[in-house]
Amino acid sequence: MDKLCFDPQDFRDQPPPPGFYPSAITTARYRRSAGGNPMLQVVHAVDSVGPAYDRVAEYFVFEGVSAKAVAMARRRLLELYRACGLEPKPGEEVRPDDLQGAELEVKLEHEQWEGQVRLRVAAHRPRTARGPNDTPF
Repeated sequence: MDKLCFDPQDFRDQPPPPGFYPSAITTARYRRSAGGNPMLQVVHAVDSVGPAYDRVAEYFVFEGVSAKAVAMARRRLLELYRACGLEPKPGEEVRPDDLQGAELEVKLEHEQWEGQVRLRVAAHRPRTARGPNDTPF
């Protein structure tokens, strides 16, 4: 085997610009947060962003946080379900398996975390949605 060296391309990899991108959910499962609280983790396979950024996880924490944070998580989860073409009813159990393989569009934004820029899912919409701000910029 030849010596393995860093390629100049390794250093040029920038996160994609904020905007909506096609996505498919690869994983949706219950986990525990760093604080030990139950949460739902959803992993998106995002198209057109390059291999270093083609997986973006989002987390929905429902216990051990403020009432406002729980309300926001519930609202975002309902938005996610609807963007996936699902219409949950009041009192219906949240089943992560229902999300597996769903196709939608996610709005990605940049956020600072431990001194680095990373991607964050800011919104969801059905993949068929089209509008003047569809293309990432």
